[in-house]
Amino acid sequence: QVQLVESGGGLVQPGGSLRLICAASGSIFSRNAMQWYRQAPGKQREWVARITPDGGTNYADSVKGRFTLSRDNAKNTMFLQMNSLKPEDTAVYYCNKVFGQWPWGQGTQVTVSS
Repeated sequence: QVQLVESGGGLVQPGGSLRLICAASGSIFSRNAMQWYRQAPGKQREWVARITPDGGTNYADSVKGRFTLSRDNAKNTMFLQMNSLKPEDTAVYYCNKVFGQWPWGQGTQVTVSS
C-alpha cells in the first residue's frame, strides 16, 4: 500500500557530498519514525540513521558528524545529507519506518570512489 522511493544517489569522490531523498507515498508520514539503511556488496544491511516524527535524530557511529537527517511531514519526505563521504559509505541506501516496516523500495546507489 505504501510506496517507498529512494533517490539522490550517484558517484562521488571521497570527501564529496550527496543528498538522498526518501518519499513515502500513501502513508501518514507524520506519525512514523523513519530510518535509513544501507547494504554494501557482501555485507548485511546496516542501520544508518533515524528521525522521529518531530525531527529528533540519531546516527550510527560510522556516519555521525558527517550525515544529517531531516524531514518534511507535509510532503511525506525525508532527506539524508551526506558530507565528507568515504569509500566505505558505498552501498545501496534504503529507507523505511522504525516499527512495522513497509515494503522496501528499490534503494538508491551511492558510490564513493577516486
